[in-house]
Amino acid sequence: MIIKEYKAPQHKLVSQKFFSPKRLYLFLSQHTGRPSIPVVEIGKTVKEKELIAKEDGFISARLHSPKSGKIIEIKYHKHPILKISKCIVIDCIEEKEEVKEKIDYKNFSKEKLLEIIKDAGVVGMGGAAFPTHVKLSPKVNIDTLIINGCECEPYLASDNRLMIENTKGIFEGIKIISKIIEPKDIIFAIEDNKEEAVKIVEDFINSK
Repeated sequence: MIIKEYKAPQHKLVSQKFFSPKRLYLFLSQHTGRPSIPVVEIGKTVKEKELIAKEDGFISARLHSPKSGKIIEIKYHKHPILKISKCIVIDCIEEKEEVKEKIDYKNFSKEKLLEIIKDAGVVGMGGAAFPTHVKLSPKVNIDTLIINGCECEPYLASDNRLMIENTKGIFEGIKIISKIIEPKDIIFAIEDNKEEAVKIVEDFINSK
């Protein structure tokens, strides 16, 4: 069976900021491994980016509040995949976002970088949502780092827009990962249906 890509319209759509929600349901199972453990109680007011749940073991992830607000419930709720799962419910409060100073990672050790990634609760954007600090802690040496700019599913074009709109940020991430795992080679894989992204990435590489 051959399925059409249906990507052409999405390739030209510029990324937009998502609407600001009034209430958030933050599931404690947003990753492979054990669910996160709440570190907040009902009634507590939290700030944007504040830690609200800690990891439970090595293969787990920390969870931060995407918005400032008040914890109104910690309960089990319907989940699109798990059917039912525990979550933290926050009524959001609109506040001006604080601009934090950019971290200069260049002089950080591998261990420090891994701790920052772990503390941020970064997980993969694929189906498994594997904790990134675990993935970047291999037991063997890594020969090749592959940057996956491919999107096989019909209609999806988010990776394409990311490569076009935030090329510099992607390469900053590549530098951080490379400092941690020290690969011998780096391959940037992009499908041939993303001509604009290919050109922008190639131009960025050639400009360095």
